[in-house]
Order: sequence, then structure tokens, then C-alpha cells
Amino acid sequence: MSKVTWYNLFIFFSGGINGDSVVQTEGQVLLSEGDSLIVNCSYETTQYPSLLWYVQYPGEGPQLLLKAMKANDNGRNKGFEATYRKETTSFHLEKDSVQESDSAVYFCALSVTVTGTAGGAEHKL
Repeated sequence: MSKVTWYNLFIFFSGGINGDSVVQTEGQVLLSEGDSLIVNCSYETTQYPSLLWYVQYPGEGPQLLLKAMKANDNGRNKGFEATYRKETTSFHLEKDSVQESDSAVYFCALSVTVTGTAGGAEHKL
């Protein structure tokens, strides 16, 4: 059975004067194919952000994986999903069954179009 290694390179970005930011869980996780996954992403902002997950596969540029524009929106793509939880200020990335082909760098980000600020954090799979 193949192993899938998730490297979480803990990076904290804060954007703008409003203190907008997202934070992902720190650490490295080794998973087997078929294991379930949750990558935590919490945010802080005084605005109403759009929340996003980007993925960057080896040798490629970053691409949008999931986006949610309002509370309780649920983004789904390639077996991944994330729900915008305003009450817990979270947008956790989940997948029921990871595959070796999921190996990539994952970025959690927020976008506040009103003020033009953004923040992000990186997670490597």
C-alpha cells in the first residue's frame, strides 16, 4: 500500500491593517492510501471574507481547489470538501480517502474584496 506524506509547513500570513489572517495546523502527517484526512484552517477577520483552498502539484503552479463565498457554503472538488463555518471561523479541508496522486502543496487563504487584503497559509501533501 502506498504512503501519502502530508507536510504542513506552518506559515502564518496576516494581511492589511485589519489583521486578516488564516492559520493551518502545524506538523507532518503520514497517511496510507485510503485514509481519511482533515487539514485544519482557521481564520480571523473583521470583514466578510471569501475562503479558498489552493493546490500546487509537483512541477505546476498553484490552482484553485475550493472556494466558499459565504457562511455554510460547501466547496467540493476532486473528492475534497470544505465548509465555511462562520461560528467557528474555520474552513477545514477534508477527504474521505486520500490517494498518492493527492501529493501536493495545499494553501488555505482568505480574500476580503472590500478592503483588498488577503492572508494565507500553506500545507504540503
